[in-house]
Amino acid sequence: MTALKEYARLESTGLWRPTPDAQRREVGLSFGEATLVISDNVNRPLAHWSLPAISRLNPGADPALFSPDPDGTETLEISDDLMVDAIETVRLSLARQRARPGRLRQTAIAGTFVVTLCLAIFWLPGALARQTLSMVPPAKRSEIGATVLGHLQRLTGPSCRNPLSTLALGRLKQRVLGPDAPGQILVLPDGLDQPVYLPGGIVLLPREMVETAKEPAVVAGHVLNAALSRAKADPLAPVLEAAGLSATLRLLTTGEVPTALLQDYAAALVTRPPLRAGPEILGPGFEQAQVPLSPWAYALDPTGETVSALLAADWLQGGTAPPILSDGDWVALQGVCRG
Repeated sequence: MTALKEYARLESTGLWRPTPDAQRREVGLSFGEATLVISDNVNRPLAHWSLPAISRLNPGADPALFSPDPDGTETLEISDDLMVDAIETVRLSLARQRARPGRLRQTAIAGTFVVTLCLAIFWLPGALARQTLSMVPPAKRSEIGATVLGHLQRLTGPSCRNPLSTLALGRLKQRVLGPDAPGQILVLPDGLDQPVYLPGGIVLLPREMVETAKEPAVVAGHVLNAALSRAKADPLAPVLEAAGLSATLRLLTTGEVPTALLQDYAAALVTRPPLRAGPEILGPGFEQAQVPLSPWAYALDPTGETVSALLAADWLQGGTAPPILSDGDWVALQGVCRG
């Protein structure tokens, strides 16, 4: 996204209203990787807006009013002309990319395009998909993940953005996935039954799954399972599987996936059966994260009968694990969607 690179260091302030009945509060604004980052006065992130999903509610008016969802339940008022122009420029750039596909790694693709097409005639679609996956850079993955998230939120409602809970989710991500892990953890209010791992490291959790958890280790287990289930399968792979051969070629040669296909993929996530990695992956993965495996296993089956292999793979075996969240963060996390 050339337009986004131009404004990568741009920062300003705005007035953020997380819900229609909440008071506006002054926040800091900066561009993130495929997101607009909203932070408080000590630079703690309060929300990440997917750039492809942002819409302007009052075109031509001043100050500008933006929202990340079609209903405009969460709004951001910006008076800084430079920041407004930057957001509008990125939005127009995204629109042009949808109308006229952009280019992914143009210099590298130019030399390999013909060869790749010739090989595609003989390779199986899976081989072409693997070739494409190896060439998609992190920024494009984040963009695709954020776009799918934007479409998904039209079905589930916007992600819950309680400021204290947002901070708790950030600490949970650092504790469970590591401080250098890309993406973020979000909680969706309705319509999702299972955790979802999107390209770019975006982990989505259903509200009920968070609010009914008996302890932080259960929520941490849901996050780890979502991440580890994709440990041997690229999280972008399901997008290409749903898109088909022509869309895979389009991503390889132009860097774009048709909007309609991403919309269909987002809709399919709502009804997709749960994914669960095997004990041989979950055991070492939970141990590396220093998260006990048994609490999450018993949350899946309180009797333990169908999860005996997971219980046997628990590295802790009744010992004491390092804390996952503070009591304050745990209370905030369980009220993530309560405003």
